[in-house]
Amino acid sequence: MANGLAFTIEQRRGDEVVAAYDVRTGRERWTNSWKALFAEVLGGNGPRATPVWDDGRIYALGATGELRCLEAATGKLIWNKNILTDSGAENLQWGMSASPLVVDGKVIVAPGGPHGSSVIAYDKLTGKRVWGALDDRAAYDSPTIATVGGRRQLLVITAKRAVGLDVEDGKLLWEFPWVTQNDINVAQPIVVAANRIFLSSAYGHGAAVVELTPHGDGFETRAVWANNRMKNKFNSAVLYEGFLYGLDDGILACVDAGSGELKWKGGRYGYGQLLLASGHLVVLTEEGDLALVRAAPDQFQEVARFSALQGKTWNIPAISDGLLLVRNEVEMAAFRISE
Repeated sequence: MANGLAFTIEQRRGDEVVAAYDVRTGRERWTNSWKALFAEVLGGNGPRATPVWDDGRIYALGATGELRCLEAATGKLIWNKNILTDSGAENLQWGMSASPLVVDGKVIVAPGGPHGSSVIAYDKLTGKRVWGALDDRAAYDSPTIATVGGRRQLLVITAKRAVGLDVEDGKLLWEFPWVTQNDINVAQPIVVAANRIFLSSAYGHGAAVVELTPHGDGFETRAVWANNRMKNKFNSAVLYEGFLYGLDDGILACVDAGSGELKWKGGRYGYGQLLLASGHLVVLTEEGDLALVRAAPDQFQEVARFSALQGKTWNIPAISDGLLLVRNEVEMAAFRISE
């Protein structure tokens, strides 16, 4: 959301559509569309990745690899590129799902191509390739930027490992093996201490906290702890006051980030999503309910719950200016949550 507009990407029959809506009224302000239909029985049809706003521009990635840079005010096309074609990569079983990351004048995407095209940086203004890195097949989580071990870097989880990359040239700084069934890594890495990163996946894996120690031009890695107490399937956990809160295969759980100790498991919310807000968890359930849960390690406590949407709801909600926006493949809604 920016300048009174909410941006999303949708499937409308045979077209993928980036749309801007008035935040206050829900009225459509503009659309930009192209011919593309990604169809898959389990995950459903349509694009997966969340559009990104940056300095008056929208960067949106479709499920079949179409990357577009648009004017945020009008939807006018600035440049476009298919990242699968450009990298020589095949699409994933459940489609391109990693949202673009805009940082330091570059747009970072993860198509999973060979020959140094697994992760690619494009110039954000022109779409020209700046660098490419790795040969890994892609996963479903988005590149992110963080300072870990005293160094600002890109964090990426590919199909087989977690890595840190230099922002300027994509140089590999460290790696840590991270293998799941069918190469399904979806949850975002979370920095939990100055030199530690939390990783989690379901699909036969679990969770771990990885410590980075400076070594040469990069880092050595080791697991501080690893267990199966937090198995994020296709949703990410959040960190609050030293504790991780997330959906452990559909059941809300709290884990001590330092030790990996399970503090509690609570409500069954299915494969929904959650956000952290003012010491509480805003949980959007798989069935479309909204629940408010205390972010506290002593016990599970659901404060409130109501029905927000109808039908399967896997989309990540957003909070801005006291408004909570939620959507699924058939409807969307806005709720005022500020006092």
